[in-house]
Amino acid sequence: MLGMSTQTRYRVSGMDCASCASKIDTAVRRMDGVADVSVSVTTGSLTVTHADSLTSDAIARQVSRLGYGATPWDRGDGKAANGQRDSPSLNEYATVAEQSWWRSGRAQLTVASGAALVAAYAIGIAYPDGGHWPFLAALLVGLVPIGRRAVSAAFAGAPFSIETLMTIAAVGAVLIGATEEAAMVVLLFLIGELLESVAAGRARASIQGLADLVPKTALVERDGGTVEIPAAMLAVGDLIVVRPGDRIPADGAIVEGSSDVDESPVTGESTPKRKSEKDAVFAGTISTDGVLKVRVTAAAEDNTIARVVRLVEEAQESKAPTERFIDRFSRYYTPGVLAVGALVAALPPLLFGAGWNEWIYKGLAILLIGCPCALVISTPAAVAAGLSAGARRGMLMKGGTVLERFGKITAVAFDKTGTLTKGKPVVTDVVAYGRTEREVLSMAAALEQGSNHPLAVAILEKAKANKAPIPPAFGAKTVSGKGVQGNVGGVAVFLASAKAAAERASLSPHQVARIEDLNGQGKTVSVLLAGEAITGLIAMRDEPRADARAGLASLKAQGIRTVMLTGDNRKTAEAIAAGLGVEARAEMLPQYKRRIVGEMQKEGFKVAKVGDGVNDAPALAAADIGIAMGGGTAVALETADAAILHERVEDVSRMVTLSRAVMANIKQNIAVALGLKAVFLVTTVIGVTGLWPAILADTGATVLVTANAMRLLSWGRQ
Repeated sequence: MLGMSTQTRYRVSGMDCASCASKIDTAVRRMDGVADVSVSVTTGSLTVTHADSLTSDAIARQVSRLGYGATPWDRGDGKAANGQRDSPSLNEYATVAEQSWWRSGRAQLTVASGAALVAAYAIGIAYPDGGHWPFLAALLVGLVPIGRRAVSAAFAGAPFSIETLMTIAAVGAVLIGATEEAAMVVLLFLIGELLESVAAGRARASIQGLADLVPKTALVERDGGTVEIPAAMLAVGDLIVVRPGDRIPADGAIVEGSSDVDESPVTGESTPKRKSEKDAVFAGTISTDGVLKVRVTAAAEDNTIARVVRLVEEAQESKAPTERFIDRFSRYYTPGVLAVGALVAALPPLLFGAGWNEWIYKGLAILLIGCPCALVISTPAAVAAGLSAGARRGMLMKGGTVLERFGKITAVAFDKTGTLTKGKPVVTDVVAYGRTEREVLSMAAALEQGSNHPLAVAILEKAKANKAPIPPAFGAKTVSGKGVQGNVGGVAVFLASAKAAAERASLSPHQVARIEDLNGQGKTVSVLLAGEAITGLIAMRDEPRADARAGLASLKAQGIRTVMLTGDNRKTAEAIAAGLGVEARAEMLPQYKRRIVGEMQKEGFKVAKVGDGVNDAPALAAADIGIAMGGGTAVALETADAAILHERVEDVSRMVTLSRAVMANIKQNIAVALGLKAVFLVTTVIGVTGLWPAILADTGATVLVTANAMRLLSWGRQ
């Protein structure tokens, strides 16, 4: 038992591939008092849960022995409420971004090794009889740090590291008189590591780019004036001022002003949205043409972008099934390479009397060819890039496992309200009898003033949109179960259901037919009476999202079955489904939705369920992938396997497309990694290539694999 435990987070420098992360993980886990270890290559972080008796400095020293830098990643606000360190702030991501790769210790070692090799060649030209000593000195400049890392990794429980292979190959080459080649091989290895570092930095920049969307400062109203403070210091309830052209520094709600808000940095949508009082705005978006006063609703560490960054980071730390398989394979692969190299070096001389130097040389080349870097990085690089690309479009997937499963989905079940539809009714039809449509809206809106009922809000919004005047209503009151009545302009007015209206006035056959027709379209109809005469009909419906039909069509084009599950009555459900071109299942309680998902799975479908993340919880949990959408940002980020932040139905199809693109990228990477090794293995054995091409095969494959994976960062920008 550990007793009291602490969670400490470190920023790790020089960790650029999954092999590095594996060594750090193994070394730290072996320490007494360590309960859990989490390493993220993409964010360059290490999180350790350990006993209070084990100091953070001791953990940092253990990491440093492997050749990596480790410093506590302190946000500067102490610990979280639970006594554990929270995720890094957005400002810390920006700090990481400012660190230049050419100032790193790895870059300096590469330059030093290159300079030493150039000097060795210069000495060789000036003093031809100097022998191999200048090249041995140049070799040691690069090899000593590599050898120290190999020894430290071996003592920490990772004896079969790439540094081990490199050290054995370089020392062996010196022993058979190939010192010049050994020095060149070490330099090429260091160059390859540096290129990996640059590529890893680009992957980290994809997250840091999100963090950079939030401005560093904010204008806050204090004591009758405005003061500028760091955005990280904003608290819930603060009133901030956003000027035209400014980025909004926090999530909040507009309390004064209106503006077109450019949400493209966060959502990818190019058309600004008009926002006014009571509308929600998100940190990182831009007020284009108006001054806004915004009440902060989330602290800096809890705003939308901070949550996205945190979720992406956690997702990238979670390994995909393919990545776990590659990790297991590489544990046997590296010792196997050592064994094959030894057999190639020893068997031909022992069995057939071949020259020892020639076959030892070939065996050493095989060690270099067998370096597992390209293979190990093939999957996590693609997964990390894919998760980052999705996050930038508001599509969050909780880890590589979910990302892989998306590509295998064969059916998607959608909730209706708030998912395929907007989640609130709108007025679709106004039918006037004896008065104008504008007058009908004015009288109905007069009765509904001050009401928060969804149907009342819909009528008021329609009146506002049509610029219909809203006169005062006197004696307005609700008639339980029937409607609302009052006096407007000296006329007794009653807004009620068709059934309640029929109790006070006679509906003509034409009016009854019109009501039935509107009801048949899934619309709720309110009847307006002025005095004892039918004055108008107002039809309302929760309308489909603008992209719902296109999103469903995209899924069908991908060969994916779509179905809508809803608790609404069958008539409403069928009317909505007919307009969207989707199969409908109506009058379903949450447990029935779960049953339908189970039945589809028994039929052999891989099912994704899309809902609001609250009342769809049973079905979301039962599905192969649960996708939260339309239930609010906080809910969408914390529930289900994936979340669509910006409520676009088409994003479900885009997630499938992204998953398939990532899996294709992974297959390409594995083919490149293993294919190049196979080719150079054959050419080495038959004597066509030697040590230089061998290390180029590994370095080249690693660079190609990483560059191919990084292409995914631009996914969705075409």
